[in-house]
Amino acid sequence: MPSLFASYLRVYEPLTAFDRDRQSYWRRYAKEGRDLGPIEGPVRQRTAVLEALGAGWTRLPDLPDEAYVLEWDNAILVCPWNLRLRVAEAALNARDGVPAVLADAFVPPILAGQAKAVVEDWRSGAKVLEQGVPRVHEQVSTWGVPLRWFAFVDLEEREFSFTARRRTLRYRTEISKARRRAHRAVSVLRKSLGDAPITEAVEDGTRWLEEFHPRSVVELDYGGLVNLLPEDRLAEDDSPGLVAAGLSALSRGDAESASEAYEKLVARWRAVQLLERCN
Repeated sequence: MPSLFASYLRVYEPLTAFDRDRQSYWRRYAKEGRDLGPIEGPVRQRTAVLEALGAGWTRLPDLPDEAYVLEWDNAILVCPWNLRLRVAEAALNARDGVPAVLADAFVPPILAGQAKAVVEDWRSGAKVLEQGVPRVHEQVSTWGVPLRWFAFVDLEEREFSFTARRRTLRYRTEISKARRRAHRAVSVLRKSLGDAPITEAVEDGTRWLEEFHPRSVVELDYGGLVNLLPEDRLAEDDSPGLVAAGLSALSRGDAESASEAYEKLVARWRAVQLLERCN
């Protein structure tokens, strides 16, 4: 099964961010080598969600706790998948835009009610109070990378690898650096653009980053998108640099240079988004 054509923004937290039981579980999980890498993981997640939704459609199943594991500065960090939440969201999404009769056939009301309760529980922050962890560690975007994500990383943090069997392109940084960049971006955008959609989007991302442990690591992973782009374009990718240049231009009041950087970014990623329509 091929990788999904999606990009991912992940946060890996140190074990000290979790309660004692979770720390023991994740430490054992990592020691036993049960984790999958970011290339195989999305396929496992999609399979788990589809199998869960196809198993009778009467209740939300109890799914095993899975996570990506990262060794950083001699410490173990984990990015939990939150599969139960993903199944709940998928169940609700399956009902969107579908006539009530068909929606009830696909996702019975009792299952929809359970799914809604799970999603609202996480969004309300109840899990944060109960378990001491944020509601979700991974954001997913299909057929592109949200431009706001590039504000959290630096061009110098790029990691890429091309082999005959697989490609990877990602950016990794300490969350403290990602937060500083995020707050600076919000400040520049608010002064220059006010309450524009891009300002609100970056603010949402900034609040999300603030939920995590201060020794966490942020990862922007191009995921399956690397299979859509030629190798030379991936090797020359400078999207974070263009965002930084655009923000710098805005802070100087140079609207022309800021627009140039923005238009270049939009054109680059629109070309990827249009591939969704290809047969």
